[in-house]
Order: sequence, then C-alpha cells, then structure tokens
Amino acid sequence: MIRLKRLSDQPILNPLPQNTWEAAAVFNTAAVYHNDLVHLIYRATDITSNGQEGKYINSLGYAVSGDGIHFERLGNPILSNDVPQEARGPEDPRITWMDEKFHMLYTGYGGRFDSDYRISLATSSNLIHWERQGVMLDEPNKDAALLPEKVDGRYMMFHRRAPNIWVSFSENLKDWEDHQSIMSPIPGSDWEGTKIGLSGPPIKTDQGWVMIYHGVGGSPRKYSQGIALLDRDDPTRVIARQSEPILEPELNWEVNGFVPNVVFSCGQVILGDQLYVYYAGADTAIGVTAVPLEEINSFGV
Repeated sequence: MIRLKRLSDQPILNPLPQNTWEAAAVFNTAAVYHNDLVHLIYRATDITSNGQEGKYINSLGYAVSGDGIHFERLGNPILSNDVPQEARGPEDPRITWMDEKFHMLYTGYGGRFDSDYRISLATSSNLIHWERQGVMLDEPNKDAALLPEKVDGRYMMFHRRAPNIWVSFSENLKDWEDHQSIMSPIPGSDWEGTKIGLSGPPIKTDQGWVMIYHGVGGSPRKYSQGIALLDRDDPTRVIARQSEPILEPELNWEVNGFVPNVVFSCGQVILGDQLYVYYAGADTAIGVTAVPLEEINSFGV
C-alpha cells in the first residue's frame, strides 16, 4: 500500500505577516521541477482563508528551492485580483509543461454572485511572468489541470463536476468537448465518500498515468489524498485505485488551522529517486511529503 511520508512535521512555508497579501495563509500550491530547481506557485490570502474575518483576497506567490524543502520567495505576488473574473483573486494553481511553455490552470474567483468561479488559464516561459489567456470553461468548476501529453492530437483537461472527476478535450485550449466523468467517490467511504477532485497533473509511468487526487468524506468532514492509475493510451479509463488514502490530516497544523482536517495538494515533482508531493494543511500553511519513485512506477502492477 502506498503512503506518503512527511519530510517535516512542521510547515515548510508559512504566512508572512509583514506581507499584506500573504499575511494570513499560504496553501494549495502548484509544484514544478525546472532547471534543477523546485518552483512553487502558491495561493495566499490577506486575512483568514475561511471567510470568518470577511472577504479575503487571494494572490499567487512564488517560491524556489534547490533541495525541495528550504525555499526562498518573492516579496510580491506574481498574480493578483486585477481582472473582473478574479476580483477575489486566483486560486489553486496546477501547472503543466506543454508546447514549449508552462500552462497554469487555476480558479478565477470573482465573488460577484454565487458560484462565481471559473477555470482560467495563464501561460509563462519562466514561471514568474504570466500572461492570462482568460476563462477556459464558462461554468462553475474547479480542480483543473492539463494532461502533460495530447491524446489523439487533442489537449485533455481534468476538471470536476461534483462529486466526480471529469475530463474534456480541445484542439485549441478554448473550445472543450467530449466531457465525461471518469471517476466517482467510493460509496460509504469514510475518506472520499462525499466528493473527489484532481490534485496535481497525472504522472506518466510504464504502467499508465498515476493520478493523485483528493477525497472528501467522514464526520467531521476531512480532506485526504488518494491514488489511482489511468490507462496509458486511454487516460479516460481507470485501471487501478487504492482503497485507502495515501495521506490524511494528522498533525496539529493540518487538523486545527483555518479550515480544519484538510490535506490538499495541487502538485508534485520528481526529485532524485523520490516523488515529492506538496500539500496544504488546513488552508493555512504548506508541507511536503515523499514516496519512493519505485513505488509510483510499479503502482497498478
């Protein structure tokens, strides 16, 4: 059974009170390995991320590391709430390298009416300067990322129409078709019985595409991480799925933060012979776990 091992019992990235835009919380981070460095694009809020102090504003920050554990970060956000669809800011980025550029899918949170959140796209060549491409899917939707390869000549996007994980296809990253549900919550599961959604973009192995995902379930409600395997040639087909979670909220800062009982990932990187999976604890701070790459490569055998 695959389980993620925490590399530190403490967060590796905490809020910085001196920076107004990330004074309260840093969480839900994309992760990219590029030019021998680990890059994080993380969500941050100015006040508590649970809304109890009012209408928080999201921003996306940037941090970089040589060892995947100790990070330096920029003092200013790389994306802010400066377009109408993102009046409350960008949320929950997931990044894929395709067509010689980075594609970041994220949630544009407008906050102008109920369900005012849309999957949006920005592109970059250096992970710091981003060009918005606008809304990708004009419906209330989250948890989106691109598969790192085209399928039969088309882009494949993962997204969520609750409670299931869905995919759709496009030739131009604008017009999406063939929407289909590929995975549902396990009925009665105490960790994913309510809803599921993609974590980071799937990882290609000899066995297929390994998909780390989050599950919501239990009472009190908790967010955990799970793992499944998609067919290498037809990633709409789930061919293996672990019934037990690979990570659950256990540490004090994962259980008792602004949104209790949450471990939530938006990205992972391969570093040496390990897969590093970055995650947020309780919508408050960021931690890191690892699993031997050998286990990931043999998952589903």
